[in-house]
Amino acid sequence: MIELDVYARRLHLDIGDAELAARKAAWQPPKQPFERGVGVMHQLHVTQANKGCDFDFLEEPLKPVGS
Repeated sequence: MIELDVYARRLHLDIGDAELAARKAAWQPPKQPFERGVGVMHQLHVTQANKGCDFDFLEEPLKPVGS
């Protein structure tokens, strides 16, 4: 069970410490679905929604040519 208390701003996963430790020990990172192309560009460079879902390399101000 997952308990959500919006007013108290609390999210609680109702499992024991031993179960949580076992899950953490067994966890494996997922295989990346893309190895090249636009998929990789998206995985590596698109920012999260709270940052605008833009390419991270566009956050830097552009430098004039020849600088």
